[in-house]
Amino acid sequence: MSPVALVVGAGDATGGAIARRFAREGYTACVTRRDVASLVPLVAQIEAAGGRAVPFGSDARKEDEVIALVEHIESTIGPIEVLVFNIGANAPSSVLDETARKYFKIWEMACFGGFLNGREVARRMVARAGPQRRQTILFTGATASLRGGAGFAAFAGAKHALRALAQSMARELGPRGIHVAHAIVDGAIDTAFIRDNFPERYALKDQDGILNPDHIADAYWMLHAQPRDAWTHELDLRPYMEKF
Repeated sequence: MSPVALVVGAGDATGGAIARRFAREGYTACVTRRDVASLVPLVAQIEAAGGRAVPFGSDARKEDEVIALVEHIESTIGPIEVLVFNIGANAPSSVLDETARKYFKIWEMACFGGFLNGREVARRMVARAGPQRRQTILFTGATASLRGGAGFAAFAGAKHALRALAQSMARELGPRGIHVAHAIVDGAIDTAFIRDNFPERYALKDQDGILNPDHIADAYWMLHAQPRDAWTHELDLRPYMEKF
């Protein structure tokens, strides 16, 4: 069985680029979204480049679905050597208008899903950990992981919590041979959303003023490839012209 890179939240930008990057390195890219049909173009891209990808429709907030997903991959496809949790859930709203239902849903997507997927994969990784085995859990953070902005109370709360989860997992699992890292993606990413809603920001693309998903993916591969005597736990990625 070939090693597996499980990318939870393999969207059209960052998640898809990460899946393509690991597939290029010989990993089977197991990619998930709630709508499995939306993964068809990504799987086609990976296969056209000579890689292997397997799509799954799965809700990262549902414990039974996460358990079944990890069990299926481990038993029929291969050992999960890399987990990338890449669910965003960025939905701005004034705290005056925010509903309890939406606030809770954002937390479920951006934090609770990270716990469920991280726990299930870590259980498998710990059982086979060894000095010659490279196993990595990567969480995608955001500007909101570091500070709460006006209109982003729910998102910032969830991303702060995900960062704390990553820190706790790193301290517990690092000594057991599992590399846990948190990447803070601080800036606009080259996506259709930015192009359509923030054209003035998207215009900076030609000046390297927004993040290229392929370059984010290169950083994730670097984190996984690090020797265990020089692990990075937290890495921030931002365009050179971004204020911080």
